[in-house]
Amino acid sequence: MKRVSSLFLSVVLLSSSFALADEPQVLQQDNLVAWCIVPFDAAKRTPPERAAMLKELGIQRCAYDWRTEHVPTFEAEIQAYQQEGIEFFAFWRVHDQAFELFKKYDLHPQIWETIPLTDADTQEARVEQAAQRLQAVAKRTQHAGFPLGLYNHGGWGGEPENMVAVCQKLRSMGFDHVGIVYNFHHGHEHIADWPVVFGLMKPYLICLNLNGMNDKAKPKILGIGKGKHERAMIETIVESGYNGPIGILDHRNELDAKESLQENLTGLATVVKELPTETK
Repeated sequence: MKRVSSLFLSVVLLSSSFALADEPQVLQQDNLVAWCIVPFDAAKRTPPERAAMLKELGIQRCAYDWRTEHVPTFEAEIQAYQQEGIEFFAFWRVHDQAFELFKKYDLHPQIWETIPLTDADTQEARVEQAAQRLQAVAKRTQHAGFPLGLYNHGGWGGEPENMVAVCQKLRSMGFDHVGIVYNFHHGHEHIADWPVVFGLMKPYLICLNLNGMNDKAKPKILGIGKGKHERAMIETIVESGYNGPIGILDHRNELDAKESLQENLTGLATVVKELPTETK
């Protein structure tokens, strides 16, 4: 009986290793980042509960979004992640107290910031103005050793060509730590020309957040694998050789964050199975 059990275990482990090898590295679970799971979680988890949830799901990194109500628990969040072995991967925008805690705990998360509104008349002037308005946060994050990600959130500053132009301008000013964080859920207008815009952004991407994608954002937030277009978009990503972090999100007030993250994990696994063999 022992021999049979050992043989069975060996077959299971061997099968698992083949499955892992067949999955594109960029989409493997250890490369995933949880996003929009704090203010949007219907279960309203505490920091220890959130860290335990991520550990249970096998997600090893979290990008932390917050509201004013979460400021008093910034340190508890960091401590809970450390206890459960979760990486504090990114932080939404800038907060003095958080930056002090990052220094205290020797953390260097990505800082995600939107491009400021501009009122200049020409494209060149808009890019210059946006870069100047970002200069203070660029200096601060550079000094602290935090990567700065320009985050698409609609409008002029969310257009890939503008994000790239502002990123290039900041780098020409000496801020080599600046990159781009692109979100599928803020980019439905880029579905049709995705291979082109993705190719434009790829050299600067420091994180790429996925979502189910239907025309005209109907709905805006959708589980991966439940839309019409994300399979082709993900195929483009894999074929390109992009090997940076991949985010999956909750962002649905009506859902328990664990349910929405699991939905995306399951959906992503299905998409991977459907990818052409040559992309794996």
